Amino acid sequence: MSISILGAGAFGTALAICLSKAAPVTLWSRDDDHAREMRKGRENARRLPDHPFPDDLTITASLPEACDADVVLLAVPMQQLRPFVAAHAEYLQHKTLVACCKGMDLESGAGPLEVLAGHLPETTSALLTGPSFANDIAAGLPTGLTLACIDENAGRALQHQLSTPSLRLYRTTDTIGASLGGALKNVIAIACGAAIGAGLGESARAALLTRGFAEMQRLALHKGAQARTLSGLSGFGDLVLTCTSKQSRNYRLGVSIGAGTGFDPSTTVEGAATARAAARAAQDEGLDMPITSAVAGLVEKRLDVTDVINGLLSRSLKEE
Repeated sequence: MSISILGAGAFGTALAICLSKAAPVTLWSRDDDHAREMRKGRENARRLPDHPFPDDLTITASLPEACDADVVLLAVPMQQLRPFVAAHAEYLQHKTLVACCKGMDLESGAGPLEVLAGHLPETTSALLTGPSFANDIAAGLPTGLTLACIDENAGRALQHQLSTPSLRLYRTTDTIGASLGGALKNVIAIACGAAIGAGLGESARAALLTRGFAEMQRLALHKGAQARTLSGLSGFGDLVLTCTSKQSRNYRLGVSIGAGTGFDPSTTVEGAATARAAARAAQDEGLDMPITSAVAGLVEKRLDVTDVINGLLSRSLKEE
């Protein structure tokens, strides 16, 4: 079995390093110069330095070459997934595709698998999600992820094909729960980072994490997810990791907002767009999601941290 990974960011590169120890892997970069640098240096110095490539990892900037594989992993940021798939559908038709991004499309509110189904209805598609950092995966540290696929047989095959001694995959057919868990946890991570950045303390972060998890469940269950999925790796597991580590870009963005410091605008932070999409979905569905709405206000710069704190603390008292 051959595997291609489209997207040479940190996460796509980490997966390429990890999976190439068990199967032939091709890593695609859209940038010719970047591909040449990686072939020459045998590492991704731009996105994931200090993790050398295995000898048999192939690097290419040719999309047709990369798509000539049994399984194609799409390590493309969520907000770029829809235009990418639309532009390159001819190469992805009838492939087995695995989306490796987390979030909700800002324009449509769709998740990764909904985007793939809309543009490539005849493909077999799955979602790889859960608590993971690129550095850990590339270093071969033990990591557990969720593989979500409606087709149980296809999901079982992918589970075996993509698992390695250090990367353990758990299978589910609940694609709604897995997708929304991975998307919404980034929103709560921004909130938790903002609390720490503003000096509100660990207790405040714990409260936001817990009440944020309730919001995640509220929207996901309304959309048809299973509660146990949200309590698993793709929900609660990913939430805990993302809300407590400075390796999380979403958490770091929140810290910068809370502290009033600058943040690199070139850094991909999926939770910023997802907060806006999720807040709009909650409003449309009549769901109470105050933390999500507050984060949307923060990233849109309609609110500041003081506004958010006062708004959340002044809400009427209620049962848990």
